[in-house]
Amino acid sequence: MLRAFFVALIMATPAMALDTGRIFVSNERSHDIWVFSPDYEHIATIETSRRPRDMRLNADRTLLYVACGDDDVIDIIDVDTLEVVDSIPTGPSPEVFAFSPDESLIYVSNEEDSMLEIIEADSRIVVHDVPTGAEPEGVISSEDGSTVYVTSEVADMIHVIDTEAGAVVDNIIVGTRPRRFVLTPDTNELWVSAELSSEIYIIDRATNDIKEVLQFLPPGFRPEDVTPVGMALTADGSRGYISLGRANHIAVIDGVTHEVIDYVLVGRRAWSVALTRDESVAVVANGLSDDITLVDTKTLRPIRSIPVGQVPHTVVIDD
Repeated sequence: MLRAFFVALIMATPAMALDTGRIFVSNERSHDIWVFSPDYEHIATIETSRRPRDMRLNADRTLLYVACGDDDVIDIIDVDTLEVVDSIPTGPSPEVFAFSPDESLIYVSNEEDSMLEIIEADSRIVVHDVPTGAEPEGVISSEDGSTVYVTSEVADMIHVIDTEAGAVVDNIIVGTRPRRFVLTPDTNELWVSAELSSEIYIIDRATNDIKEVLQFLPPGFRPEDVTPVGMALTADGSRGYISLGRANHIAVIDGVTHEVIDYVLVGRRAWSVALTRDESVAVVANGLSDDITLVDTKTLRPIRSIPVGQVPHTVVIDD
């Protein structure tokens, strides 16, 4: 109760933590969040519930939400004090989540019970449990909140969910082990990474049809080494950055023509990628080398790699 009161108090006070420039990295095996200053100095380690994975900032960037898969909760961190101040119970093994546009609802993929859980943020009441294919992971909401897309790793499909009805209204078959999503800035396309078929699927959101399938192969690697997961697009959609997993590279692509501009060597098992606000640096989490790699987006060269905790999963930047 005290934690809930503290969070309510924080949310009722003026936002103080906006644009701190801090970089947050969740680490699955060390059960913590490493925090870096804007100049990439390690300033704090936040202990969380077990197996922190996906992370999201709220709209005013005062709170950081963290899905902790082994304790079945979403921890809430005060961005100003860098302390865990509350947690929201979820179903088994929360992996990825998204907010509704007004942040009144949280959409959570529960990996172990094959369900998308829709939770009312204030009351913590589960509004809907929506059955999905086995091992749901990626979750993303439409701009108006009427639709949520969820990947099923085992079923090799995307579920299109009507949030008001709390039901699947369409299924889109894609490649093997679909993982993550991005929406293009013009909102017309949904991009989906298919890890084990080494592909990115581009889907027309108006029809739910597959428009194009992208494949990648850095020099010296076999197709089976290329396991794309995380993606980031520039604000104008002109460039895309794709983490290629076991291929230890990110692919930089033209966001319009989808042609590969370059491959950039990073750490082992490049898992996720985030862009700084000025888009001058791509920060890549490398799950098997326990570090993040900073990539200069102008020269397309790595600047340096920085050690973090064990098995980094997600990068969130408060800028």
